[in-house]
Amino acid sequence: MATETGTETIRVLQSTAIALSQPSGRDSNDGPAPTAPPTSSTQGGGDDEALTDRKPSAARTALITLPLCLSTLLSALDITIVIPAIPTIVASLGSVAGYIWIGSAFILASTATTPLWGTIADIWGRKPVILVAIAIFLGGSLLCALSPNINALIAGRAVQGLGSAGMGTMVNVIICDFFSVRDRGLYLGFTSLAHALGSAIGPLVGGALTEKANWRWCFWINLPIGGAVFVILLFFLKVASPGTPIVAGLKKIDWAGGSLVVGSVLMVLLALDFGDVVFPWSSATVISLIVFGVVTGALFVLNEWKFAKEPIIPLHLFSSKSAVAAYGVYVFNFYVFIGMLYYLPLYSQAVLGANALISGIYILPLIVASSLAAAFVGFFIQKTGKYLGVMYIGQFLSILGVGLFIYLPFERSLARLFIFEILVGVGGGMNIEPPLIAVQAINSSRDTAAVVSSMNFVRSIAIAISIVVGGVIFQNEMTAANPALVTQIGAELGRQFNGDQAAAKVDAINELPGQQQGVVRQAYFDSLRDVWIMYVAFSALSLLFNVFVRAHHLSTENKEAVLGADREKTVSPDRNVELK
Repeated sequence: MATETGTETIRVLQSTAIALSQPSGRDSNDGPAPTAPPTSSTQGGGDDEALTDRKPSAARTALITLPLCLSTLLSALDITIVIPAIPTIVASLGSVAGYIWIGSAFILASTATTPLWGTIADIWGRKPVILVAIAIFLGGSLLCALSPNINALIAGRAVQGLGSAGMGTMVNVIICDFFSVRDRGLYLGFTSLAHALGSAIGPLVGGALTEKANWRWCFWINLPIGGAVFVILLFFLKVASPGTPIVAGLKKIDWAGGSLVVGSVLMVLLALDFGDVVFPWSSATVISLIVFGVVTGALFVLNEWKFAKEPIIPLHLFSSKSAVAAYGVYVFNFYVFIGMLYYLPLYSQAVLGANALISGIYILPLIVASSLAAAFVGFFIQKTGKYLGVMYIGQFLSILGVGLFIYLPFERSLARLFIFEILVGVGGGMNIEPPLIAVQAINSSRDTAAVVSSMNFVRSIAIAISIVVGGVIFQNEMTAANPALVTQIGAELGRQFNGDQAAAKVDAINELPGQQQGVVRQAYFDSLRDVWIMYVAFSALSLLFNVFVRAHHLSTENKEAVLGADREKTVSPDRNVELK
C-alpha cells in the first residue's frame, strides 16, 4: 500500500519538475541606453567576445541554439525517463523505503536552488556557470548510473536536480543575452519544442532501456548528449565574461538570503510531499513544516528588502503593477496547464480504462499543441513586436478548453477529448512567452538573470501547489463518494477506492466485474469534474491578472549584460516606457 501511494507521489513530484526547464526569458533591451558605461567587470574576458553589439550570423545562431535546445531536452528527458524504471530500480537496489525519494530528491534540489543560479551567473558570467551546471548534472548522472545502493542513487538524483536547475536557468539567460527582446521569444519557443519532445519520449525511452538493456542506461544516456553540449558550448559560446575571482565573487553572494530561500522551499515542498502520504495533513510534522516554511519565506523577503546588498530576488522586480500582473498570468497559466497535464492521464486510466502507455499517447495533443503555439507566438512577436493581444487570446482559449472538460460525457469520446486538449494546449502555449516578455520590457539589463530565475522559481512552486490542491479536491470527492461505492460493490472493494488510496488503485478497477467497473469509473469521473472546475476558476483568475498587464515597446537592439563582482557600481538603464 505504501509503495502504491509512493508511486502517486513520485508522479506528483515529476509532474512538478516538468516545468522547471520551460523557457523563462527577460528583457535587457527595452530601456534607453545606460547613462554611464559599464565598469571593466562587465567586459568580455579572454577569448569570449560580447555578441550584443551586432546581430549574430545564422551559423552562429544555430551553433548556439542547438546545444541550448539539447540541454533543455536533456533536462526534460531525465525527468520522465525514470518513471517506468522506478519499480525495477527499487527491486534491483532492494529498498522499497527509498521509492519516494528517487523523484523527490531531484525536485527538492532543483526547486530550492533555482533562485541562486541567477545571482551566480551575474557574478561569474554566463559561460562558466552553464558549464559548471552541465558538469554537475553529468556528475549526478554518473553517480546514479554507478550507484551500488539506494542512498547513492538518491544522492545522485539530488546532484542531478542541482545541475538541472542551473541548466534550465542558464539556457534562458543566455538566450535573453544573445537575442534582442523582440527576437528572443522565437528562440525560447524552440526550447519549448525541445522540452516537449524530451517529456514525450522520456517514458518510451526509459521503458525500452529498462526492458531491453538495464535501468542504469536511463542515466548513462545523459553522458554522451551532455558531454557533446558541454564541448560545443566550451568552444563556441562567446559571451561577456567578467573574470571575477572566486573569493571576490563568494563575498558578493547573499548567503543569508540563499539559506533562507533554500530552507523555506525545502520545508514547504517536504510538507506537500508528506501530506496524506507519509503523514496526515493534520499531523504536527506537516503543519510544522508549512508554518516554519512560510515564516522562513517571510524572513527571506525581509532580508531581500532591508539587508541584502545584492538580493537573490530583487524586490524592485515587483514594483510595477504591470510586472506583478505578468507574474500572476505566468504563475496561474502554468498552475492550470501543468495541472491538466498531470490529471488527464488519471482520467484516461481511471475513466477510459487506458493503460499507462496509451494514457501517455492520449495527452500528446495537449503537449504538441502547446509547443507549436509557443513557437508560433515567438515568431509572431518577432515579426510584429506585439504580445498583449496573444495573451488575451490564449486566456480565452484556455478557459474555453478547460471549461469544456466539465461537460465531457462519461462515455468514451476521443474526438472531443483531443479537441478540448488542443484548446487547452494552444491557450497555455500562447502564454508561455508573452508574460515573460511583459516583465522583460519593464526591467533593465542588470536584472536579466534575476528575472529568469525568479520566474522559474515562482512557476515551479505554483505547479507543486496546483498538483497538491487538485489531489486534495480529488481525494475529498472520492471520500465523499465512498459510502455509495461501498453500498454498490461491497465494503472490502469499496474501501480500496477511498480518497487517500484512489489515485494509486487505478489498476484495480480493471480487475472488477463489468458492472462494478462502471460504478467505480463514474465515481472517478465525477470527482475529476470538480478538479476541472477548480482549474477553470484559476484560468479566470489568470485572465483577471491579464487586465493589468501593459504593452511596452520591444526593441530590436540588444544590450550587454551587467556582470561581475562590482556590478552594483554600474548605472542601470532606465526602465522602458509603456505604449499608449
